Amino acid sequence: MRQNGRRRWSEPRNHRGYVLLKVDTVEDTDWMSQPDAARRLGVSLARLGMLIANGRMTPAHNSASRAGVTIVSVQAEETWRANATIRAKIVRLLKDTINWF
Repeated sequence: MRQNGRRRWSEPRNHRGYVLLKVDTVEDTDWMSQPDAARRLGVSLARLGMLIANGRMTPAHNSASRAGVTIVSVQAEETWRANATIRAKIVRLLKDTINWF
Protein backbone atom coordinates (compact mmCIF):
# COMPACT_ATOMS: atom_id res chain seq x y z
CA MET A 1 0.00 0.00 0.00
CA ARG A 2 2.00 2.93 -1.25
CA GLN A 3 0.87 6.42 -2.02
CA ASN A 4 3.30 9.12 -3.16
CA GLY A 5 6.25 6.94 -2.15
CA ARG A 6 5.00 6.52 1.42
CA ARG A 7 3.65 3.38 2.92
CA ARG A 8 0.08 3.58 4.22
CA TRP A 9 -0.80 1.45 7.21
CA SER A 10 -4.53 1.40 6.84
CA GLU A 11 -7.32 2.04 4.41
CA PRO A 12 -8.77 5.53 4.13
CA ARG A 13 -11.37 6.29 6.79
CA ASN A 14 -14.29 6.10 4.39
CA HIS A 15 -13.42 2.45 3.66
CA ARG A 16 -12.95 1.37 7.27
CA GLY A 17 -15.67 0.49 9.72
CA TYR A 18 -17.48 -2.25 11.46
CA VAL A 19 -20.93 -3.00 12.73
CA LEU A 20 -21.26 -3.92 16.39
CA LEU A 21 -24.86 -5.05 16.19
CA LYS A 22 -26.77 -6.46 13.27
CA VAL A 23 -29.82 -4.24 13.22
CA ASP A 24 -32.95 -4.78 11.17
CA THR A 25 -34.83 -1.98 9.45
CA VAL A 26 -38.48 -1.89 10.50
CA GLU A 27 -41.51 0.17 9.56
CA ASP A 28 -41.86 3.55 11.24
CA THR A 29 -44.99 2.30 13.02
CA ASP A 30 -42.96 -0.50 14.67
CA TRP A 31 -40.02 1.75 15.67
CA MET A 32 -39.35 4.09 18.60
CA SER A 33 -36.33 6.36 19.09
CA GLN A 34 -33.99 5.55 21.95
CA PRO A 35 -34.68 8.82 23.84
CA ASP A 36 -38.45 8.24 23.55
CA ALA A 37 -38.08 4.64 24.73
CA ALA A 38 -35.97 5.75 27.70
CA ARG A 39 -38.56 8.38 28.62
CA ARG A 40 -41.43 5.89 28.30
CA LEU A 41 -39.63 3.38 30.54
CA GLY A 42 -38.44 6.02 32.99
CA VAL A 43 -34.74 5.18 32.61
CA SER A 44 -31.65 7.02 31.40
CA LEU A 45 -30.22 6.60 27.91
CA ALA A 46 -27.24 4.79 29.46
CA ARG A 47 -29.58 2.25 31.10
CA LEU A 48 -31.43 1.81 27.80
CA GLY A 49 -28.08 1.15 26.14
CA MET A 50 -27.36 -1.45 28.78
CA LEU A 51 -30.74 -3.08 28.11
CA ILE A 52 -29.95 -3.20 24.39
CA ALA A 53 -26.44 -4.58 24.97
CA ASN A 54 -27.81 -7.31 27.26
CA GLY A 55 -30.50 -8.35 24.79
CA ARG A 56 -33.46 -7.04 26.79
CA MET A 57 -34.46 -4.58 24.03
CA THR A 58 -34.44 -5.18 20.28
CA PRO A 59 -32.45 -2.55 18.37
CA ALA A 60 -33.86 -1.41 15.03
CA HIS A 61 -33.47 1.25 12.37
CA ASN A 62 -36.39 3.11 10.84
CA SER A 63 -36.77 3.90 7.14
CA ALA A 64 -34.51 6.97 7.59
CA SER A 65 -31.77 4.74 9.13
CA ARG A 66 -32.13 6.30 12.58
CA ALA A 67 -31.21 4.09 15.52
CA GLY A 68 -33.95 3.06 17.90
CA VAL A 69 -35.75 0.05 19.32
CA THR A 70 -38.85 -1.89 18.40
CA ILE A 71 -42.12 -0.91 20.04
CA VAL A 72 -42.78 -4.58 20.82
CA SER A 73 -39.62 -4.76 22.95
CA VAL A 74 -40.58 -1.54 24.76
CA GLN A 75 -44.03 -2.96 25.53
CA ALA A 76 -42.49 -6.24 26.73
CA GLU A 77 -40.13 -4.32 29.02
CA GLU A 78 -43.02 -2.24 30.39
CA THR A 79 -44.98 -5.42 31.13
CA TRP A 80 -41.98 -7.04 32.83
CA ARG A 81 -41.34 -3.95 34.96
CA ALA A 82 -45.01 -3.78 35.99
CA ASN A 83 -45.17 -7.44 37.04
CA ALA A 84 -41.65 -8.22 38.33
CA THR A 85 -40.92 -8.46 42.03
CA ILE A 86 -38.33 -6.23 43.69
CA ARG A 87 -36.05 -9.26 44.04
CA ALA A 88 -36.32 -10.05 40.31
CA LYS A 89 -35.52 -6.44 39.43
CA ILE A 90 -32.43 -6.40 41.66
CA VAL A 91 -31.19 -9.74 40.32
CA ARG A 92 -31.68 -8.55 36.76
CA LEU A 93 -29.87 -5.27 37.44
CA LEU A 94 -26.92 -7.16 38.94
CA LYS A 95 -26.77 -9.59 36.00
CA ASP A 96 -26.96 -6.74 33.48
CA THR A 97 -24.24 -4.80 35.30
CA ILE A 98 -21.93 -7.82 35.38
CA ASN A 99 -22.59 -8.61 31.72
CA TRP A 100 -21.89 -4.98 30.78
CA PHE A 101 -18.22 -5.45 31.71
